[in-house]
Amino acid sequence: MTSESYIFLAGASRGVGREIANCLTAQQLKVKALLRTETAAAELQAIGVKTVLGDAMNVGDVEAAMLTNEPIHTVISTIGGLPTDTEKPDYLANKNLIDAAIKAKVQKFILVTSIGTGNSVGALSPQALAALQSVLVEKDKAEQYLIASGLTYTIIRPGGLKTEPATGNGVLTEDTRIVGSIHRTDVAQLVCRCLNSDRTNNKILSAVDKNMLFGQIEFTQFTLD
Repeated sequence: MTSESYIFLAGASRGVGREIANCLTAQQLKVKALLRTETAAAELQAIGVKTVLGDAMNVGDVEAAMLTNEPIHTVISTIGGLPTDTEKPDYLANKNLIDAAIKAKVQKFILVTSIGTGNSVGALSPQALAALQSVLVEKDKAEQYLIASGLTYTIIRPGGLKTEPATGNGVLTEDTRIVGSIHRTDVAQLVCRCLNSDRTNNKILSAVDKNMLFGQIEFTQFTLD
């Protein structure tokens, strides 16, 4: 990354996205975030993030935020909806971001989805799958669109998310059978480490806390360097 280029963050108003913003600014990286509310924008400005008001579901908003004379090195998206949402952003919003990222000639696109998406569907219990099915279908469409886009990508699929301080035990694996919990702060730290890891280029990785696995499956941890 050059000192002039930005990391563009979508989904930073809460959850994993907010933790990623904290992680990136702590490293004194230049971050630009697309946000829907003035309140979220003010909170992120306070930690040094450049903010743009807009909705990722709107192509015009995304292009206005990304296609500027400020180069964007990497796009990170944690955008996702709830099973109760009538219009889910998981595919549509991420499609807009991917299309704009191609036009902006970004170097890398990091997409955060969830375990249960795509070929990790078998990791979930039937109950969890039934509850999340409508969202997972949209997340899978987003993953497939990104893979087909020609962009260099990293897809991170976290397990069940908890809002607690980082444990430092978050790990990545290519093993699609793995399922467990992980703290949002640990997911954010893993995502930030993927930024400069060429080993993660064009990889799909599950993220779990190695001490919070569901079931004791032996698996190979993915090393970032």
